[in-house]
Amino acid sequence: MRTSPRGVRSAPRGLLLSVALYVQLAAVLGIPLLVLVLWSFSDGWFPPDVFPQAYTGAHWRASLSDPLLGQALLSSLAIAVLVTIPSALLAIPPAWAMSRMPPRTRRLFELAVLAPLIVPGIVIATTLGKLLLLAHLSYTWAGVVLAQLVGTLPLMIRILCASFLGVSAQSMAAARSLGANPYQAVWHVALPMARRALFAGSLIVFASSLEEFDKTFVIGAPNIQTLPVLLYFRLDGAGIVFPVAAVSSLILTLPGLIILLLAARAASRDRKGTSAEHIDATSYLDAGY
Repeated sequence: MRTSPRGVRSAPRGLLLSVALYVQLAAVLGIPLLVLVLWSFSDGWFPPDVFPQAYTGAHWRASLSDPLLGQALLSSLAIAVLVTIPSALLAIPPAWAMSRMPPRTRRLFELAVLAPLIVPGIVIATTLGKLLLLAHLSYTWAGVVLAQLVGTLPLMIRILCASFLGVSAQSMAAARSLGANPYQAVWHVALPMARRALFAGSLIVFASSLEEFDKTFVIGAPNIQTLPVLLYFRLDGAGIVFPVAAVSSLILTLPGLIILLLAARAASRDRKGTSAEHIDATSYLDAGY
């Protein structure tokens, strides 16, 4: 049997595309990170020099010893957790309801749900700032969390809805025929099938909350300072200290990189551990349904 020339050519072409993709990814992510690292250790960097004239670790020592940085980091992580948990829990009912709708109706609801993501963040932040001020929630953690939920909840709903669309009616009917009520069927059948989407959406929401600036600044500052707000104050324009700002930017980038590594590791482990997203209906007999 003769090998098709088209099949032989596809392998080198695929390899070239993969190499080009990795090179582009390295350029887009690597060059900005390299510039930040150089700035964070620079002790004088002026044109036309391509690299700093001298290096020092004083900027890192000063930033890490600054109590405001530690407080901002803890505030960012705490707010991200407080935003991620309710986003995941509150998104499940509407996402499931939308996934069971007819396609045309679902598209209308999707447009309504995604509307907060279309409007510029500063517009939403200004409107929410006025409403939360009247509700006496401005400059509070509760106000910041509620404001960020306006942006993260639609994203989580959209991710879960896309995953719930893959849950077949046969699986739900099997659970119902074995005695499960609608809530038990969703909790024990649909939700486990969507666990990857729930995990991925939670990571995206967590990372989005960490880097959120508009809503946190308008509603929480100056009482509540997260890393993006602290970075803004260090880049106030009156006296920009680029090495200090570079240190803050790298510290802000670090949680996102950790999340990316954890997501990649979890995805590879999930691919090795499971080969299909199928739930056997007979397992509900053992659960007593």
